[in-house]
Parts: sequence; C-alpha cells; structure tokens
Amino acid sequence: MDNLMIGYLSLLGIGVAIYAGVHVAIALAGISFLGIWALTGQAALGFNFVALAGTESIAAYTFGVVPLFVLMGLAVSESGLGRDTFAIIARSMRDWRGGLGVATVLSNAVFAAITGISIASAAVFSKVAVPQMVNAGTKRSIAVGTVAGSSVLGMLIPPSLLLILFAILTDSSVGDLFLGGVGPGVLMALMFGLYLTFLGRFRPHLFEGPTTMGGADDTTPRVLMLPILGLAALVLGGIYTGFFTPTEAGAVGAAAALILAFAMRRIGPREAWRIAVQTGHITAAVCFLIVGASIYSRMLAFSGVPASVTQWAIASGIGALGFLFLFSLIVALLGTILDSSSIMLVTVPLAFPITQQLGIDVVHFGLVTVIAVEIGLLTPPLGLSVFVVQAALRSEGVALGEVFRGAAPFALIMVGVLCAVILIPQIATGLVGL
Repeated sequence: MDNLMIGYLSLLGIGVAIYAGVHVAIALAGISFLGIWALTGQAALGFNFVALAGTESIAAYTFGVVPLFVLMGLAVSESGLGRDTFAIIARSMRDWRGGLGVATVLSNAVFAAITGISIASAAVFSKVAVPQMVNAGTKRSIAVGTVAGSSVLGMLIPPSLLLILFAILTDSSVGDLFLGGVGPGVLMALMFGLYLTFLGRFRPHLFEGPTTMGGADDTTPRVLMLPILGLAALVLGGIYTGFFTPTEAGAVGAAAALILAFAMRRIGPREAWRIAVQTGHITAAVCFLIVGASIYSRMLAFSGVPASVTQWAIASGIGALGFLFLFSLIVALLGTILDSSSIMLVTVPLAFPITQQLGIDVVHFGLVTVIAVEIGLLTPPLGLSVFVVQAALRSEGVALGEVFRGAAPFALIMVGVLCAVILIPQIATGLVGL
C-alpha cells in the first residue's frame, strides 16, 4: 500500500472515529500515530513523532498567549464588567425601538474586545440582557436569538481564541490576524444592528413598547465603561502599535484585569482561585487538542496527502475564490456535528498548503475560516452558543428550538458577511501592514 493510500485511509478513519463520538484529540493523535506506524513500519518512529509533537507544539513562546488571554477573559467575565457595559449602552438607547437588542450587539462587541471567547459572551448576556429585553416588551425568541447570534463576535473581534489557534496551526502572525479581525468584526456587528433596527421599524409588534427600562437606572455611572475600554485600549493598542507582542499583551491584560477586579471589589481570593482553575482546565483542553493536531499535521505531510490535494485543486481550475467557497461550505457543514476548535484542527492543516499554492493571503484565509467555523455555533444540531443560552435560561422555560429560531436570521447574516469577506479580501486585510 503506498503512502498516499495510507494517508487517505487515515483521514477516513479520523472522520469515522469523530462521527462515532471519539474525542477529537484522541481520534487525531491515535489514528495519526497508527498512520505513521504504517508509513514507516516502525512503531518507535511513531512514538518519536508523538513526543516531538507534545513538546514542540505547546512549548513554543507563542503558545503562552492562550492561557494568558483565557485568564484575562475569565477575570473580566467574573468581575461583572460585561453587565456594566450593557447597562450603560442600553441606557443610552432606551428610546430606540429594538434598542436593547442593538445594545446587546454593541455590548457583545465591546465585551469581545476583552474576552475572545464566544461562549463567555453567551453565558454573560443570557442572564443580563434577555430579562431586560423581555421585560421591555421584546418577543422572547428575538431576545434569546440576539444574545446567541451576537455572541459569535467573541471569536471574531480580537483578541480571539480561534485566531490564536489558527496562528499556532499555520505558524502565522497573531498580531496580523488580530488586525484582520477588526474589519469583519465591525461589519458583522453593524449588520446585526441594522437587522434589529429594521425589525424595530417595520415589525414593531415584536417590540411591544418603547424600551423605557434601558437596562440601567439614572444613577448608573458612565465611568463604569472606563475600565473595560481602558483594558481593551491597553491590550489591543499595545499589539497594534508594536509596543507588546501578543504574548506580552496577554500577560499585561491578564494582570490588569485581575487588578481591576480586585480594586473594584468584584472578586476575592475564592473567585480568583476559581478563575485560575478554570484557566487551567481550558488551557489543558486546548493543549491536548493542539498536540493531537500537530501529530495529525506531521502524518499528513509525511504521507503526501496535502501535496496530492493541492495538485488536484490546481489542476481542477477551481481557483482561489472557488476553493474558499468550497472550503467554507465544508466547514459550515462540519459545524453541525463538531465544535469550533475541532473543525479548525481537522481542516486547517489539510487546507492551508493549498491556499499557499493558490496565492491566498494567510490573514484572508484565517478570517474566512473563523467566520465559517462560527456559523456552526448557531446551526443545529450542535449550535454550541444556542445550547449555552438555553442552558442559562432553562429555568425560565426557554426551549432549544426557540433559541435556534431566534438565531437563524443571525446565521444568515453571517453567511452574507462570509461571502463579502471572500469576495472582498480587503475587508480582512485592509488594516494589515498599515
């Protein structure tokens, strides 16, 4: 059996294992190890591949950005700064029909500039924004759909854990990817806001009355916005000006977030310990996935599968645009059965060499990948953001189907933004190199 056949059989085996419910990291590492063994005929060499992947992939300086940004995001989430942000923005939009929905989108955008995790946004704003919207007269399916839909901004607007993961998988610049995320993130937030404004104007029955509650009373101090805006300016400004590397920015941001949380008396030693433990759990899970993906990438390269697929893509005449649309469709379909990180770990090592041969900019490809992956957060049966919102509001009688229905228009908007980014690369690459 030749190397290519072994490589393709390994891909098939990984797909079957994942579909059967095997953890993605185990499927990637286990079957890739067997593939290397079959390719070389030496089990010892397979173990060496595993050992190298386990050390080189997560021992790199760049990987330090993962736990640091996770720590910063959890500290911000625990300190209640997301609640403060929503309260102030909602107050300023109290007379805008559908304004609380737009305030939720804007709050998610601001919150995303600190946390970088969609699930954190979904969990926070389910408890904060949905009750305010429903009490102000917004139909509940619109309220829960808005929270689920706008939560995806957490993985698009930098700092984004998915963009960091993409940078690790492709050995590309985290800073450039962060810059690339600004344009698509702002565009998506704008489109979400326009959609809700359109509903408020032309379907007013979905918002039974003016949003007089506003999410905050007259005594809510606007100065509460300063900590989260200052933290975002410190971290992202430091990266974009070149004053910090992304890893250093993560360290500075994590330290600043903890200092703010303690200074505002939002957390104590017990909460700080819980944040540290959660950071460890998330980082360990990401490490396990990256090690599996590293073994998988080495096996693919050794088998010659990426080169074979690249030759097919070039010979087919599909072109860069055709490839990006096809890749996005595959990724979006995988989003119905896999979580975001797992999709990237399976698809990016195989697709990235093809994009290099087709002349696709790495930042452009990275943002297309992240947007396509994020669509899966809102689509059944495994729409993770939808499940988080439903779980947070289960005691209020919110059903899963209700959240999926409310989030469906946001998923369609994401498809439109994805097409725009594919067709107009400058949306993602315009800020890079300025």
